Parts: sequence; structure tokens; C-alpha cells
Amino acid sequence: MKNSIFIGLALGLVALVFGMYLKGAPIINLVNNPAAYIIILVGTAASVFVAFPMSDLAKVPKLFKLIFSEPKLIARERVIEMFTEWATITRREGLLALEARVDEIEDPFLKNGMRMIIDGNEQDFVRDVLLEDISTTEERHRAGAQIFSQAGMYAPTLGVLGAVIGLIAALGNLADMNALAHAIAAAFIATLLGIFTGYVLWHPMSNRLKRLSKREVDLKLMMVEGLLSIQSGVSTIAIQQKLLVFLTPTERLAFTEKEDEQREQKTA
Repeated sequence: MKNSIFIGLALGLVALVFGMYLKGAPIINLVNNPAAYIIILVGTAASVFVAFPMSDLAKVPKLFKLIFSEPKLIARERVIEMFTEWATITRREGLLALEARVDEIEDPFLKNGMRMIIDGNEQDFVRDVLLEDISTTEERHRAGAQIFSQAGMYAPTLGVLGAVIGLIAALGNLADMNALAHAIAAAFIATLLGIFTGYVLWHPMSNRLKRLSKREVDLKLMMVEGLLSIQSGVSTIAIQQKLLVFLTPTERLAFTEKEDEQREQKTA
């Protein structure tokens, strides 16, 4: 199970159910209380619909897909290898020699950048266009994460609303103490669900989207550095050194060791 969100959701449910069991709270109240689910889930959805335009909300299914499957990005080590190869070709045959490699690039951002430098655009222009593309991507990602962040803020408050509604209903059973106790317990299920969904679902999902966005943005910034370095005619070793800073120390060490092994195999 590579995606940690499934582990997190399972642990959250275990903590909730097992915690209620240890406290002696009737677990059946979790499933035998449809009113609480309607108040929390439908109420949260209503708040989000009021807060955001439909153009943003139409992206929610895609955002859920990103959360549960994670986008497949090019490995940063692979990016360094590609730029090292392209730098070697450029210094030997010239920048136009890379035109034959453009169709092999799958990443749209990288392909667009490569076409711009091959077409002979000025470096400042290429940098501005690519950075503006990154800025637009960040803003789009920020808007998506904010939907879940706001849902996480609304849900606990709606849990309090659910508890108030439940207590109002409980006050109608003052003559029957057993019914009153049951109604009060059921009233606080809405508060429990509001806090649980807010802090175990919506806020963490928002944070997950932010982390995925940062990974993608960092990768694109790495590509920008590589593209501008190739356009400037920087040496292969210099490009490697420039792009290695985007790796963690552990990844950097593993990459250099792999490069040394390949070099030794070629000379053997």
C-alpha cells in the first residue's frame, strides 16, 4: 500500500471506534444516527457551495483523484540524467540537434520549454514564460487545497450546530429519563463527526494537496534551471552540479554513487 492516505484513514477509524469502545460509549450510535451525517456532510457541502464558485467546485472530483492516487511525476534523478544527455548533445552538435528529441518528452511543461529554447527565444523571455506558468499552476493548486481547508473549518462548527439541534430534541423528552439520556448521547455524535471529518479528513486532505503541489512546483523549477543552463551552453558537469541541489543529501549521494559505477563499467 504505497499511498499513505489509506493507512491514515484506517488508523483514524480504528482510533475513533476503539476509543469509543474503551470509554464505554455505544458504538451503534455512530451508524444509528442519520441526522448527524446529514447535518455534518450535507451542511459542509452547503457551506462549500456558498463559499466557492462552480468553476472551482467542478474540479473537486479531480482533486479527490489526486488525493487518492497521486500524480506520477518524473523522478528528479531522471531529470538530471536527461539534461546531462542533452547538454552533451548540445555542446557536440548544437542546440538545434535537440529538435529530434522533443517528441520523446512526455511532460508538457518540459516539452514547451525545450521548444522555446530551440526556437531561439531570448533567455529572459523563456524564463518569464516558464515562471509565469509555474505561478499559474501554484494559484490553481492553492484554490483546490483551499476548498478542503475551508471544509475542515466548517465541519466542527456544524458539529456544534448538530449538538444544539439534538439537545433541543432531547428537551422534549424530560419526562422519560432513559429517552433523555439517549437523545443527549445522540446529540453529541454530530459534534464528534464534525471534529472527526474536519481534522481527520478535510484539513489533512488540504495539506496533502499542498504537498503534492510543492513537489510539482519544485520539479518544474528544476526543469527551468536545466533548460536555461542548456540554452546558455553550460557544461555537462556544471548542469549536474546545478541540478543536484534539488535532491536531498541521501538522494544526491545515491545518484553520484550510481554515476561512479556506470563510469567504472564503461572504462572496464
